[in-house]
Amino acid sequence: MTVEATIEGLRGRPGVGETIPIIDPVTEQPIAEFADGGAAAIDDAVARARETFDAGVWHQKPQAEQAQVLWRVAELLAARADVLAQLDSLNTGMPLPQAQRNIAAAVEFFRYFSGWCTKINGIAHDVRMSGGLSGLDASVHAYTIKEPVGVVGLIVPWNGPAFNAAAKLAPSLAAGCSSVLKPAEETPLSALVFEEVLAEAGVPDGVVNLVNGYGHTTGQALIEHPDVDKIAFTGSTEVGKLIVQAAAGNLKRVMLELGGKSPVLIYDDAELDKAVPAAAMGIFIHSGQACVAGSRVFVQRGVYDQVVEGIATLGTKIRLGGPNEGKVHSGPIISERQLHRVMGYIEEGKRDGAEVVIGGHRLDRTGYFVHPTVLAEVRQDMRVFQEEIFGPVVAVTPFDDDDEVVAMANDSTYGLAASAWTRDISHAHRLAKRLDAGTVSINCQMMWDPAMPFGGFKQSGWGYENGQDGIEGYLKNKTVWAQL
Repeated sequence: MTVEATIEGLRGRPGVGETIPIIDPVTEQPIAEFADGGAAAIDDAVARARETFDAGVWHQKPQAEQAQVLWRVAELLAARADVLAQLDSLNTGMPLPQAQRNIAAAVEFFRYFSGWCTKINGIAHDVRMSGGLSGLDASVHAYTIKEPVGVVGLIVPWNGPAFNAAAKLAPSLAAGCSSVLKPAEETPLSALVFEEVLAEAGVPDGVVNLVNGYGHTTGQALIEHPDVDKIAFTGSTEVGKLIVQAAAGNLKRVMLELGGKSPVLIYDDAELDKAVPAAAMGIFIHSGQACVAGSRVFVQRGVYDQVVEGIATLGTKIRLGGPNEGKVHSGPIISERQLHRVMGYIEEGKRDGAEVVIGGHRLDRTGYFVHPTVLAEVRQDMRVFQEEIFGPVVAVTPFDDDDEVVAMANDSTYGLAASAWTRDISHAHRLAKRLDAGTVSINCQMMWDPAMPFGGFKQSGWGYENGQDGIEGYLKNKTVWAQL
């Protein structure tokens, strides 16, 4: 499937709702359009998923066969890596090398979780009870069975379409679930390739069902559907709260990977030649459109001016542009709406007294480009300190000691990621215990591996993706007792 064929295929998909345009964030021109699937499409997709699950066409296959299918998915995705990268690059505006790295990670999700198909086990325990709840002495054999949770709704965001789709499809399939996948309305293109690949690899028809549409129509219908057993969502905390409310109808399970306002702590003794570039790229890459972006940087006063100058200097050297504009480091904001949101935060930060070291403006060109922005002397009471901007905007704040910086770093409704830069490794490990975040990086940032769990504290989410924790989220436990 070529890029052109994928776009044409999207136009031909059925839908009864409003026509949704896909806008190229570099040119501000339409790429394609498609019809909102809406509740009717969700009803059909959930019915297909339920039928395949109840019939056991996937979850009752021999585990070794399931593993072979998922490994084949990985091979087919790798064979289509160029097209997938072009689609995500076109759809999001991210530089092609970044899109290529995302596709490579998507492939690794399927390779990794293919190995779990043959390793889903319960426990066994011989119990000798005296009296017990029944009042009888007994010797009992007890064991647990891990079963797929059932029909799951998978809702993925626009900032990494293929990566996020793979992060949910791979473990849900490895667990034996049937699913309905809803991509973000801004970035639906690469999901069409996934649909083709899954069928070619041998995933039975109806086990994975793709439905396109708006979040407030198609997405809402999916999360409210009474025959969906679980929702796995990546996106904003605001939408995550709405999902929790909507899931109350049948008390479906919910996995939420939500927002972040991740702190980066840079100490006087840090290796600044490593810490400063990492802090800069940790917020400016992909124009800050990453949930783990280090959007709050805390710098010990002895190196504060040096670090601010270093991040600002690197920010001025970042070349912004579209995928077809030669060597660029970062792309545009995803949409005009998001552009206005980012600029609104910057303007408010200025009014609140933050110092604009660099940036603070939109580029004078076509496309939704915001210049990398460094805001210095940011206080805790400012919205640019507290709220997720999801743009290339970093708030820098000085500190003196551990107690002060840990209190400021943890002063957030979020708890997704954090980083600490110091040569004192014992100090770093002590900090890791004190920082209230699901992922803490020591002398590095934005690390990832499919074997390591990823999830947030506080309003950064519920549950975990990746690793054993990731697949457990798509399983349910059954305990069986047998008197001997």
